[in-house]
Amino acid sequence: MQEVHERLVMVLDCKHVWREISNYLDGDLDPSVRAGVEEHLAHCRHCAAILDSTHNILYLIADERTFTLPIGFSERLRARLESELEKPEQPAYNGGYSSW
Repeated sequence: MQEVHERLVMVLDCKHVWREISNYLDGDLDPSVRAGVEEHLAHCRHCAAILDSTHNILYLIADERTFTLPIGFSERLRARLESELEKPEQPAYNGGYSSW
């Protein structure tokens, strides 16, 4: 008898994915959360771009030819990210068509 395995994938919104980007890049996610993040990234260009940008930033930081960031940059970046996470989710653009 053949066993049937079903993979349950969590449905995550953008804000949840943003909160998990660092853990995702570090490989520190539960497999079900990782699958949900990957499913979301496969369909959300915005979050895929954030992942790519974050990866690039980490690559640049690890580069031995580093440069000094302006004073207060980290605080401004954190404040901006937190303000973005606090904004209510915007409805997806539907191409100008009515939703009914």
